[in-house]
Amino acid sequence: MFRSANVSSQIVIALLAASCGHPSASASPSAHFVRTEQASGTNALLIAVSPVDDRVVWVSGAQGTWLRTTDGGTNWHSGVVAGADSLQFRDVYAIDESTAYLLSIGSGSQSRIYKTTDAGQHWTPQFINRDSAGFYDCMDFWDAQRGVVIGDSQAGQIAMLLTTDGGAHWNRVPPSTLPPAQPQEGSFAASGTCVVTRPGGRAWIVASNAVHARMLHTADYGRTWAVDTMPITTRAASGPQSVGFRDDRNGFALGGGNAAAANDVLSAISSDGGRTWSARSRPPLRTGVWGGVYVPDTRPPTIVAVGPSGAVFTRDDARSWTTIDTLNYWSVGFASPRAGWAVGTRGRITKLSLSF
Repeated sequence: MFRSANVSSQIVIALLAASCGHPSASASPSAHFVRTEQASGTNALLIAVSPVDDRVVWVSGAQGTWLRTTDGGTNWHSGVVAGADSLQFRDVYAIDESTAYLLSIGSGSQSRIYKTTDAGQHWTPQFINRDSAGFYDCMDFWDAQRGVVIGDSQAGQIAMLLTTDGGAHWNRVPPSTLPPAQPQEGSFAASGTCVVTRPGGRAWIVASNAVHARMLHTADYGRTWAVDTMPITTRAASGPQSVGFRDDRNGFALGGGNAAAANDVLSAISSDGGRTWSARSRPPLRTGVWGGVYVPDTRPPTIVAVGPSGAVFTRDDARSWTTIDTLNYWSVGFASPRAGWAVGTRGRITKLSLSF
């Protein structure tokens, strides 16, 4: 679904108390983030981010834009895919410093997948949607060969693509092997975080219509899928935007949208692999969350979430949230506790480093 949201410096933000809800015993009151604003070299809206490690990061955005750094963001190289300057690349997935995928969104042929194997010098179109009713939203990969793309439903059927050969072929999953779609069901294409994979073939996808939010999950590289409902509040322009799992059992779902209201349920936690969900505290973001991720290797586990009204984080499974800043972001990704990047409007890239 199309969802719109409306010089380097370093700032240390001390987080001495949660900004909403009640801190739990596991919360660390001395945790804080070091924020470093980085010069991206573009004014384009930046929408998705995919770190490979602490040095190598890829970013995608509007106007056919992509960016790459190999030094942790000290220097960013930006470019525009040839012939694609009208496309919005709502997702990016990086394999290494030379290889990455881009997913553009939109009806019909605007939904495309490109791949580079030479650090962005050339981009090969791997998939161009020929169905005028088709609209693809986000993607993720289990490894360099196997990936999944989710789209909005078509004629009452879930639209999903799989590749097993590094994108040389993208094949639509037979609808007969998928659960039936809800009326007008789709996923939010706001940050590239509506699907997440884990090693061993597991994946989770958040989807919704104006009435219900659902979680699709697989344990066999997308050959079979189960579906469960979630407590995230949905409306025509608001619903589950982002999903993350830190292991095979423990994960989060985060929601938002331009129609989000103050009393909406916008966060939920699962401890059984996504089969059941518990509603948690609403992140202190006016229109909720566009994108969220776990920060790797943190104890207690840390989730960072972003949206057009700022960035927040939780260290107690979304029982309480703390504001990082109030800038306009669309997505966030972390390679390690030392190296995360939030991206947003006007070419904004902010590096985030967790400290104590």
